[in-house]
Amino acid sequence: MSTDPLALAESLEMTAAAPLAKALIGRRGQPLVLDASDVRRLGGQCLQVLLSAQAAWAADGADFQVCSPSPEFLDGLALMGATRLCLPAEASISPVQD
Repeated sequence: MSTDPLALAESLEMTAAAPLAKALIGRRGQPLVLDASDVRRLGGQCLQVLLSAQAAWAADGADFQVCSPSPEFLDGLALMGATRLCLPAEASISPVQD
């Protein structure tokens, strides 16, 4: 069991959803910190995995955090209307700009 932050992949597209789910399942039952600093693309399938994990950790009463979100990660959340994903207090969600 690791308490080190879990670094999210640069591309969280459809093919990354199953490996992401597997990595999260391996950390169930302990506090979780996700490092989103390298994320450049966030797809819907991986967002669903992350939102499901957030709900599971909440149901377990375990800490769930996203740290160092990249601008692209924040833009992806805003674009898909998922700003409820736990973010550090210093992170701000701004609308995607053209």
